[in-house]
Amino acid sequence: MKRDENEGVELLFLLGLGFQTLLGEFTRRVADAGYPDLRPVHGMAFQALQGAGATATELAERLGVTKQAAGQIVDDLEKRGYVRREPHPGGGRRKLVVLTQAARDHLAVAGRILHELEAELGRGTDLTALREGLGEVVRTFHGEGGLPPLRPVW
Repeated sequence: MKRDENEGVELLFLLGLGFQTLLGEFTRRVADAGYPDLRPVHGMAFQALQGAGATATELAERLGVTKQAAGQIVDDLEKRGYVRREPHPGGGRRKLVVLTQAARDHLAVAGRILHELEAELGRGTDLTALREGLGEVVRTFHGEGGLPPLRPVW
């Protein structure tokens, strides 16, 4: 869309289109890089599990989804070899979900692709102003208490 075509288009619609377009291109490039079986929700789960891992309940909280949805994501990723369940260090019946090397490899590729996309976008867009503006939107409607979970609803 040319700048003058944006005149009169609701901001929420443009934000949604921008997100949808950028996410679609990211997903295409990740698939081309050897990960056609993964979707953005999987990458979000990988981000939430980095470090020491998490229980499925903690993953649900971090993703802003139900425990059942988080359990389904974990089951699916475990079957694909991207996560494994280990005994929780605190004991009991809880299991800790941790990333495998395959997931860490994916994160490295996805991170590189995200940086490439930002560099391409930055050639024609003031990314500093865009980040500041979007940050202000979040602060205005969410408050100053940090970022809310980005719910995987797409």
